[in-house]
Amino acid sequence: MDRDILETVLGFVAGIVGMGCLTGVLVTWIKYRAAKRLPAPDLLHRLEEIADRVNRIETSIDAVALEVERISEGQRFTTRLLADRTDVPVHADKSRPSGSTTPH
Repeated sequence: MDRDILETVLGFVAGIVGMGCLTGVLVTWIKYRAAKRLPAPDLLHRLEEIADRVNRIETSIDAVALEVERISEGQRFTTRLLADRTDVPVHADKSRPSGSTTPH
């Protein structure tokens, strides 16, 4: 009975040690591969250009958003002015003949 327990414990310890060694080998191999694939200077230059371009696009989008906000403020102001007018008749002018006024 003691021999069975001893064999089970030794098998378990051997499995744990084997998994640890395999993990160490894999981590070393992955680090080695990552170190070999360092970006070239040309790639770094292109990445900097892309970052600058994205920055300019972001600035442009912010400017467009500001202009849209100004337009919407003007629209709200105009709508409020039109809603506050009381001297203008709400209904259409009935003295004009009905029909289409667009040229065909």
